[in-house]
Amino acid sequence: MASETKTRENNSFVLRGIKDVLFEDRPVPKLTGPYDVLLRVNYTGICGSDVHYWQHGRIGHFVVNDPMVLGHESAGTVVEVGSSVSSVQKGDRVAMEPGIPCRRCVRCKEGKYNLCFDMAFAATPPYDGTLAKYYVLPEDFCYKLPEKVSLEEGALMEPLAVAVHITKQSGLKQGDTCVVFGAGPVGLLCCAVAKAFGAKKVVAVDINRERLDFAMSFAADAAFEPGRVSAAENAQNLIKHNDLGRGADVAIDASGAEPSVQTAIHVLRMGGSYVQGGMGRDEITFPIMAACTKELTVKGSFRYGSGDYETAVNLVSSGKVDVKKLISRKVSFEDAEKAFEDVKNGKAIKVLIEGPK
Repeated sequence: MASETKTRENNSFVLRGIKDVLFEDRPVPKLTGPYDVLLRVNYTGICGSDVHYWQHGRIGHFVVNDPMVLGHESAGTVVEVGSSVSSVQKGDRVAMEPGIPCRRCVRCKEGKYNLCFDMAFAATPPYDGTLAKYYVLPEDFCYKLPEKVSLEEGALMEPLAVAVHITKQSGLKQGDTCVVFGAGPVGLLCCAVAKAFGAKKVVAVDINRERLDFAMSFAADAAFEPGRVSAAENAQNLIKHNDLGRGADVAIDASGAEPSVQTAIHVLRMGGSYVQGGMGRDEITFPIMAACTKELTVKGSFRYGSGDYETAVNLVSSGKVDVKKLISRKVSFEDAEKAFEDVKNGKAIKVLIEGPK
């Protein structure tokens, strides 16, 4: 159980081990470079990866061996800037991109910094996250929020940037049809981004009727609840019920579930595009013959890259994506552990934790 909080310089929500969290006073981080920015964290959303670390102490080969501050979906206010900072100033409200690449490796230099060999990503061992009073980022990872965009919305730029990256990976074009598997936060945002990018029809797929109803009210044009039949049969039913002709142009999996991946491959037209955005089991049975004979473009998607955060901010400020609808509620910093419980139990779409007072 998390311990009671009191007045602290840099109150932080720390994971010590499986289901073992507490509030701890950490040192206020220092500016170590001329381009660094010290931020007061105002809001942090809870991501599935945060919950997974809390429940299991690891994700794949990333293992929590030492106490780690959780959180990475944040927005904050600039408190102090380094001597060479020019893009933000004290008092600015910013969305915080929580991964700092090395900027020197081959992947960074070719413009794919999300694939950096030495990425320091918030709340991914051994790096501390943003569920603290203060956090430091380089200025180019602080995205100034327009006046019409709230700090609460700013905290949702992180999952929206994920959805932007996934949708960009698909190569979706104006007038395409798109099927999105999984109606959790990222799947819902993929629906919204696909519409904003010009998709003429977006179909949301999930086994939870309540989630599908929300998807329809949020951004999807149609919804499909799979039956207890084969992936190929579900795909044919999906195509028929949603008038997708010879198949969808784009399929995105935001669930990580094996049946969804299989159905997505079968639902695509010849020459269609598939993107894996959801993380599931390490190995699954994959319909490789269909992928081959349809000559599909199959891509993975990991976090976000150059321009994705800017696009996310622009989509919200222009009114093309309304992330406010995803915010189930806001809770105080002291109630962080209860908020994690609620997200684990599916009682919310997106819960925001207020920064420490």
